[in-house]
Formats: sequence, structure tokens, C-alpha cells
Amino acid sequence: MSTARKCRTEGRAIAIREEDLAALLAEAGIPESATRHALAIDAVLQKWRRRVGRRELGKMALERLELDIDLPKLDVLMATSAPINEFGADEGETMVSTIACRLSIDPSRASRLVSDLIGQGYLRRGVSQQDARRTIVELTDKGRLTVEAVRTLKFMILGDYIKNWDSEEVDRFVPLLDRFSTWSEEAAQKDQARFAPTIDALRSQLKAVDEDQG
Repeated sequence: MSTARKCRTEGRAIAIREEDLAALLAEAGIPESATRHALAIDAVLQKWRRRVGRRELGKMALERLELDIDLPKLDVLMATSAPINEFGADEGETMVSTIACRLSIDPSRASRLVSDLIGQGYLRRGVSQQDARRTIVELTDKGRLTVEAVRTLKFMILGDYIKNWDSEEVDRFVPLLDRFSTWSEEAAQKDQARFAPTIDALRSQLKAVDEDQG
């Protein structure tokens, strides 16, 4: 019997079917109901990720408004504007490093995008009022109007979509979505020591299959 075959027949195999996964996670202390819910949530998130990844709304905004920028540059304009509903209240000045942090991109990439947008007239460099040695980034009138136009189009379409939602549904949905949005960060900070035996078993099975195929 091959090692790969043993992995499927001896001990708990790497789960493929949902019922097998539920049984495996039950051994790690995860109730079957939680596994079922996690599977349902993940399915929705994966479909959402693929749709959001295509960024149809952003592309439509660039096309409809006839803007001469691409989506990464639009992101930089939004990060410079930093709407409170998206980035939270921040009274500090905006620098290239601030934009990089807000967008979770490399500072050198942020610097190149900012330079391009300055050349196109959407941004300008300014002098910090807090430290004259520091250079800040500001929206020009063209940049500000672009941000306002894109946000107007975005919320016009989103508002039209949710206008028929029951207000109680929205009141429940938004706090739950906000709560769920932090799950990966909270999970990473949580002590996962109790999952060590399961992780070790999975790693061993993967290694055994790799060695068998090698």
C-alpha cells in the first residue's frame, strides 16, 4: 500500500468532503454547527472576493466619468482624501508614507503613483504646517472633484441597490459585517496552541504524500 493510500485509510485523512471536514474539526474542538456556518460564510466570501477583484464598479466609474487614470491611481486619490467612513477620523497630515499605509502597499509604489498623479494635475506637494522639513501630499481642485464625482456615482449605485432593504435588515447587517471584518486579525492574535496536534497531523500527511510522489 502506498504512503498516499495510507494517508487516506489510516487515521484521520485530510478532509475533502464537508462531512469529513466537520468530523475532523470536531476532534479539534470546533462544533459541527460552527463548521457548517464557516463553510457557508466562506462560500459567500469567495464569490464576493472574485467579484470585487474584478472591480466592475471602479472600472465603470473611470469609463463613465472619462477619467485618464487607472484603478491604482484612483485608490491613491481616495487614500489622500481619506473619507471618514472608509479610513476613520484622522486629523493628521497626509504624506506618501501615509498613503502607503492606508492602502497597504509598498512606499516606493506609493511614491511612483503620487508622482504620476502630480504630473497629471490631480495631486500637489505641500509643506507641512507641523514640520517645515516634511513634504505632504494634497488634492488639487481636479483631484478633489474627481474623488467627489467617483464617490457620488458609487453611492448612487449602492444606494439604489439597498434602498429596498428593510431598515431592520441593514441595522443588523452593518454591525455584524463590521464585526466579522476583523476575524482574520483577531484569529492571528489568538492562541492557536490547541490546534497544534491537528496541524502536525496535516503537515505529516502532506509530507508523506510528497515523499511518495517523489
